[in-house]
Amino acid sequence: MKLYEDQLIVVTGGAGFIGSGVIRHLNERGLTNIIIVDDLGKTEKWKNLVGKRFVDIISKHQLFQWLEGREALIEAIIHLGACTSTVETDATYLLDNNYRFSQRLVEYAMKNEQRFIYASSAATYGDGEQGFSDDQARLDTLHPLNMYGASKHWFDLWLKNQGFLDQVVGLKYFNVFGPNEKHKGRMASAITHVLPTAQKEGVIRLFKSSEPKLYGDGEQKRDFIYVKDVARMTCAFLDNDAYGIYNIGTGVANPWNTVATGVFKAIGKPVNIEYIPMPADLIGKYQNYSCADMKKTKSVLKDDAKCMPLEASVIEYVKDYLVPGKTW
Repeated sequence: MKLYEDQLIVVTGGAGFIGSGVIRHLNERGLTNIIIVDDLGKTEKWKNLVGKRFVDIISKHQLFQWLEGREALIEAIIHLGACTSTVETDATYLLDNNYRFSQRLVEYAMKNEQRFIYASSAATYGDGEQGFSDDQARLDTLHPLNMYGASKHWFDLWLKNQGFLDQVVGLKYFNVFGPNEKHKGRMASAITHVLPTAQKEGVIRLFKSSEPKLYGDGEQKRDFIYVKDVARMTCAFLDNDAYGIYNIGTGVANPWNTVATGVFKAIGKPVNIEYIPMPADLIGKYQNYSCADMKKTKSVLKDDAKCMPLEASVIEYVKDYLVPGKTW
């Protein structure tokens, strides 16, 4: 990592969930020459930065002004900043925030020959009918279920159509959970929402299946991945010269019932799951199944693509972070 010791790594969304995990991982590798791009506002995101080492925090609204004249100082940009709400309906806002801002930033990075790693999303795969392959030749076949997924997908497509995918790295994150996500509110993982009820009432309520012929209640399956694995895998792309789009998941689809069981084990209570109707604004926009095709990613990352088993990571998250109220 000597390459990065005297130059800056810019992390957009650096106070956020995955971003703060990436900074923690970089710090653990001895790297502190980090510029965080984020707007803390009135949120509790600032807590994610306590104990982290970095050079400065820049507002995204001042970023391009700040970048002027610093071209030679920057070695890499990890672009994680975005509106990540899957129920956001303001398409104009999503386009400006997730699409046009990203276009401007990647053009700056490529012009100055800086490593550019950005967050795409498994939401681009939609209902999974076309599979979950990160084969770039199949990008045009994907149909996201919500505007968030579409905004990410359109940026992937724009890069492909411009011929830029052989100069950047796009990471399709699957269902990420773990410490530093509480500020996300409704968009935080289900674990944060079910834990208080599990502690107080000894019950976890999961959504009933919207496709009972395919999945039983609580048997809808997702590729859940721990944020510590995501941070390590993201940073691994700083060390290689790979380009293109890569899935970031475990390659294993696990049912929601397994997640709930892990929570109960973490707090030492018997398993007790109830099933409730899905909220109206999620029907038709909810992935009942996701599973990353990890062949391409594993061929590049090797051992860095190995992930913690789901139940073990749920138990660690609950016991070491959620219950004591700690960040990572």
